[in-house]
Amino acid sequence: MVQAKKKTGGVVLYQAKNGAIELRGDASRETIWANRMQMAEIFGVNPQAITKHIQHIYEEKELDRKATSSKLELVQNESGRTVKRQVDIYNLDVIIAVGYRINSVMGTNFRIWATKTLREHITKGYTINRKQIAKNYDAFMKVVGDVQALLPEHVALDPKGVLELIKEFAGTWVSLDAYDKETLSTKGVTKKSVRLTGEELRTAISDLKKELLRKGEATELCAAERAAGSVEGIVGNVMQSFGGKPVYATVEEKAAHLLYFMVKNHPFTDGNKRSGAFAFVWFLRKTGSRGSRNINPAALTALTLLIAESNPHKKDQMVALVTQMLK
Repeated sequence: MVQAKKKTGGVVLYQAKNGAIELRGDASRETIWANRMQMAEIFGVNPQAITKHIQHIYEEKELDRKATSSKLELVQNESGRTVKRQVDIYNLDVIIAVGYRINSVMGTNFRIWATKTLREHITKGYTINRKQIAKNYDAFMKVVGDVQALLPEHVALDPKGVLELIKEFAGTWVSLDAYDKETLSTKGVTKKSVRLTGEELRTAISDLKKELLRKGEATELCAAERAAGSVEGIVGNVMQSFGGKPVYATVEEKAAHLLYFMVKNHPFTDGNKRSGAFAFVWFLRKTGSRGSRNINPAALTALTLLIAESNPHKKDQMVALVTQMLK
């Protein structure tokens, strides 16, 4: 049974009986927007209560006003006159924050549901929208098969790794479909000045090796260069420029190529995949890339294996896959 329902911008937003905030009509959106009247209907309170909580949320700097609110222009016909009014609208972050503050039966139901969902995510490491999976079961299983199909026949990914890769694609299957059709873009979004030298990366990997040796998790062969200058050569490829402009213009493109070259070029006698994954994460953190939040350990392991076992002719596809996950 639906307790509250409101349509906004083609999306039906409502609170289900179990307290969950859900939407219908546009599952591809990364967020949803609602005005105060709509939130009041969702949580079963008057709009003044919503106004008070939103004010406190911003005053206490729980959320950033510029990042979570916007203006929507409404055009209405009043007594034969066209009247334009601007209405404040708020994104999903605000809706959730209000839900944790509101004092109503619907607000309580929401908090019970949200706490249960958060607990499942922390204890299990993932959460699944079972209702959506049930609706899209065939498509879901096809994507699981598609990920496995990217590997040679003799290589099998851990099922959890497959799920992690799917989850990292912003909850959609569009990117994997684009991968199959070779239409994924290799372009990133973060353009900023980046400095990286082979010596800098080699020192970081050397520090990792010392730590692994200390823990007994590696041998002296790990991260030992096959030939002098191998790491410098890879860094040179990543940072190369043409006509005074970088060949890989964004942080995401540089990071993706660094991971690919470190894994596929085998610069070390042993430990290429481990060193490549480390270099990838280290570079993202060094550049302050927000994309690093999109890569968890399980997904990184699966992605590194995909690259290691991929056909060299599919290099652009693999780089595009990594770039897409960092956006």
